[in-house]
Amino acid sequence: MTEPVLTVTSLVKRFGPVVAVDEVSFELMPGACLGIVGESGSGKTTIARVLAGLERPTSGTVTLAGEVVRDHSRRARRWRARQLQMIFQDPYGSFDPRQSIARSIAEPLRLHRPGARERHRARVEELLDQVGLDARAGAALPRELSGGQRQRAAIARALAIEPRVLVLDEAVAALDVSIQAQILTLLDDLRRGTGIAYVFVSHDLAVVRHVTDTAIVMRHGRVVERGETGRILRSPQHPYTRLLLDSIPAPGWDLDRVARDRRALDPHPAHGESSCSTSTT
Repeated sequence: MTEPVLTVTSLVKRFGPVVAVDEVSFELMPGACLGIVGESGSGKTTIARVLAGLERPTSGTVTLAGEVVRDHSRRARRWRARQLQMIFQDPYGSFDPRQSIARSIAEPLRLHRPGARERHRARVEELLDQVGLDARAGAALPRELSGGQRQRAAIARALAIEPRVLVLDEAVAALDVSIQAQILTLLDDLRRGTGIAYVFVSHDLAVVRHVTDTAIVMRHGRVVERGETGRILRSPQHPYTRLLLDSIPAPGWDLDRVARDRRALDPHPAHGESSCSTSTT
């Protein structure tokens, strides 16, 4: 029987008195795509950062490729990076602005897969082609590419060392709709071609519907609903999931009803939080 490539068990993350993630558990099978859905402040990005090793959990366990992640030494971080890579909403900040795209893509190869320069160059050319970029884009600086091209370059760099899991945190949120569609199609093709598994963090339910197999819905750091994505979006069981779906503008959209439903769900909103907000960003 195939074992999960990623297992999260009773994950808790606190920032001082604030509980950002509260007893979250899920599994990700090889080649699968799990969506983590919720509004700002729901805890979804904190989970992504814990998975990538950018935050340490307060309690709970992360099991990656059959190994419980406990050690945070340099050697352990390098091992985790070989298994799991993360792509951010704005990849520009993760590129060296003085370095060509091709050199940035080659960087993880030099770190994790030492070898001849010619071999690395051939691998970079293969990766650029895989994500639909040419040699000219590879020679460019990050600022010389469009947002969609930079996101493709970020995907190429993440794939360079052939990780088993790719965590995408709002990876298409800043892109135009037409470019979003191109990147989502690319991600789907890559998953089918390589068997890589995705954790796809997003507030956009239309994107989640398109790209994920299963999903968890987060609210105030907790999972309020989980299951097959189509079922969740077709027949949500939790009032919060229904509110997220009702908050999407559509013909006959009743903003007043959405506001009433939110007030019923949050009769005493936190300080600074509007009781009639319908944002899902």
